[in-house]
Amino acid sequence: MEKELQEFSNEVIEKLDNYVYRLIDPRNGDTFYVGRGKGNRVFNHMNCALSIEESDEVTDKIQTIREIHSAGLKVIHVIHRHGMDQKTAIEVEASLIDAYPGTTNIMGGTGSNDYGPMNAIEIINKYSAEEAVFKHKILMITVNKSILERSIYEATRCAWKLSKTKAEKCELILAVKQGIVVEVFTASKWLPATKENFPELHLDIPNRIGFIGNTAPEKERNLYLRKRIPEKYRKKGASNPIKYSF
Repeated sequence: MEKELQEFSNEVIEKLDNYVYRLIDPRNGDTFYVGRGKGNRVFNHMNCALSIEESDEVTDKIQTIREIHSAGLKVIHVIHRHGMDQKTAIEVEASLIDAYPGTTNIMGGTGSNDYGPMNAIEIINKYSAEEAVFKHKILMITVNKSILERSIYEATRCAWKLSKTKAEKCELILAVKQGIVVEVFTASKWLPATKENFPELHLDIPNRIGFIGNTAPEKERNLYLRKRIPEKYRKKGASNPIKYSF
């Protein structure tokens, strides 16, 4: 088999500057990861996937790369656009992540939580909806991408990198899509993000947790459902899906 390309020459790196890339699965032609960077960043994922131990955290991205190699194939590395300043690269990366909803990216593109793809009705709802007034200790979880693949409850409940101690202090959990509350939950317990605790997961995810819970009572639910998240929690460019009101 022809040796797989693992790095660019210094001459090529100098010409590339900031770039945005896609990793493509040769078995089906699907883009399974979008990223940006400089130098040999595009190859780092492949090198990491083939060098980490089985005991290390294995994400969907890493698992996909390993499966491609075990099939005797190579990941296809596509430089989608190059020669950009960092600000432009961030915008292009975010747009591509939004355009390929089936990717293994854990985080959405920068700004996609509030400024990603929306239809015209969602745009109207987003900017004309009444702003929520928080009367509880609130945990906000943005589910823009995962809500397309699972129920709102499953998309909201796992798997998140957050403090279990702080999460347990929350009175209500808001599922947020494009800045609008789409459901309100209460949590009865917080558990490690394993397949045993959450059957919808494909693998155990170390250092992440999720909750077992229910839809909030109607009185509390009606306080927040279809309301707009206050502006101070929606900083432009923020990509972290987790926010607290306290």
